[in-house]
Amino acid sequence: MAIKTVQFLAIILIALALVPGGAHLIELPNKIGMDREQYLTVQQIYRGWALAGFVLIGALATTLALAILSRSQGPPFLFATASFLLLLTTLATFFIWVFPVNQATHNWTTAPKNWQALRTQWETMHAINAVITFAGLVSAVISTMTWSDS
Repeated sequence: MAIKTVQFLAIILIALALVPGGAHLIELPNKIGMDREQYLTVQQIYRGWALAGFVLIGALATTLALAILSRSQGPPFLFATASFLLLLTTLATFFIWVFPVNQATHNWTTAPKNWQALRTQWETMHAINAVITFAGLVSAVISTMTWSDS
C-alpha cells in the first residue's frame, strides 16, 4: 500500500512542479521580443512564484522514496531514479542559471545594461527546465506502470 501512495504523490507533485515551467515555456515566444518596459511589467506577475519551489522539493523527496522502494525491481527502479535525477537537474539548473538572473535584476524590478542577455538566459533556462521536468514526469509514470506486485 505504501508504494501506491508514493507513486501517486510522486506523479501529482511532479505534475504540479511542471505547471510554472510549462507556463514559462508556452509564454516564451510572446515575451522574448518585448521591450524593456513591457518585459519588466510582465515579469511582476511572478511575485510569489518562489513558493512553487516547495512543490519541487516534495517531488524530489517522493521520487527518491519511489526509487528506494523500487530498488528490487529493474525498470521501475531505473525510471524512478531517472525521475529523481531529472528533477534534481531542474533544481541545479535553476540555481546555476536562473537564480543569478533573479539576483542581478532584483527579481526583474530593475534592468541592467545586459538585461536582454539576462532575459534570454532566464527564459531559455525556464523552458529547458520545463522539458526536463516533463521527462521526469514521464519517467515516474513509466516507473509506476512497470511496477509489479509479485
